[in-house]
Amino acid sequence: MSDRKLTTLPASAPVDEAIEVVERDGTVIIEDFIDAATLRGLWDDLGPALKRQEDGDGRLVGKKTRILPGLVRRSEHSITIMRQPHFLGSARHFLQRPVRAWLGEQRVELVPTIQLGISRVIQIQPGVPIQGLHRDDTAHLRSHPGPESRVQVMVAASDFTAHNGATRLIPGSHRWDDERAPSDDEAIPAEMRAGSALLWLGSTYHGAGVNASDAPRTGLSYAYDLGNLRQEENHYLSLPLDTVRGYPEDIQRLLGYEACPPMCGLYELSDPMLLLRDGPENPAMSGTQ
Repeated sequence: MSDRKLTTLPASAPVDEAIEVVERDGTVIIEDFIDAATLRGLWDDLGPALKRQEDGDGRLVGKKTRILPGLVRRSEHSITIMRQPHFLGSARHFLQRPVRAWLGEQRVELVPTIQLGISRVIQIQPGVPIQGLHRDDTAHLRSHPGPESRVQVMVAASDFTAHNGATRLIPGSHRWDDERAPSDDEAIPAEMRAGSALLWLGSTYHGAGVNASDAPRTGLSYAYDLGNLRQEENHYLSLPLDTVRGYPEDIQRLLGYEACPPMCGLYELSDPMLLLRDGPENPAMSGTQ
């Protein structure tokens, strides 16, 4: 394995500096991405449910891997992660690129929205085998190279080391085409202490390492996707509408309750934010028929 390290920046680093590293490498580590109180709060909120969650059976979820989805529903501390400047700023930079189109004789510029695609705990148990290197934007059936569709973070809820299965990434692989295959000897483990976070593009090859330790390795993964694409995690079913109404407006929009130009995600031909503000309650969305 290479002795190379991924670029690590302090939480005090300007967002633009983090973006520059991601432009170059497709990934960056942000130290102290969340503070100790937020990390404790997340463990308090998520720990009991995570203990009850069964390990995967090797089909949709890998063996000895425990995944707990729907973190926005389970912990309001998710708001801190969703608003974290390096994460949100990078997502807006890489995803909200203007698109020019003709509307009759008028040339217009449309800027897509962004939305939370996933929010989940990923805990790999001792003895978990190595995960194959992959791109997460495969969920969007993307071709490479091309515009980015996802910006993602893995917040270390426990320390990440090469020994306990830290996520491995190949710097620069976000620029590869679809014919070039990744190899394990190109990957570098994202070693970081709890509370730090790995930020990467959906086009960057990555995968969990082998957990050769005697304790679980736990990370919290959140991703922003383009607003005109389908979310990997269906927040409209997993989050009760009354819960969404209780969140601040910026979080509501980031959950997908915002129309993406020119006309994706409309509710009754209107912006869905009107539903959250004014009602009436939609029986189909509340679960009552």
